[in-house]
Amino acid sequence: MTEAFLLISMTLLGSLGGFFFKRCTSRGLSLSLYFAVNLGIGGAFYVAGAMLNIWLLKLLPYTIVYPLTAVTYIWTLVFSYFFLSEKISKRKMFGVFLIILGACLLVVK
Repeated sequence: MTEAFLLISMTLLGSLGGFFFKRCTSRGLSLSLYFAVNLGIGGAFYVAGAMLNIWLLKLLPYTIVYPLTAVTYIWTLVFSYFFLSEKISKRKMFGVFLIILGACLLVVK
């Protein structure tokens, strides 16, 4: 149970990192306070996710941890829909379904 929570947390942190990287470029690539703050927050989330990934590799097989990082794409879809007003197509939903199916097949014993 703890490993599942850590895996979900790792993917969430990675997706949040990407989200803040997207935010830091939303006003262009000029060096501004907005850019720097969002870049720093995104970097912190990415580093936290990477550290958690390393720790999980000690607890679980590589063949489980690395493929399950695909769950990051599910978080990304949710964040992009709610906070960036991006559209979710049927194709994207099918992709998420395949990710969930693949994740379930990996962890079922």
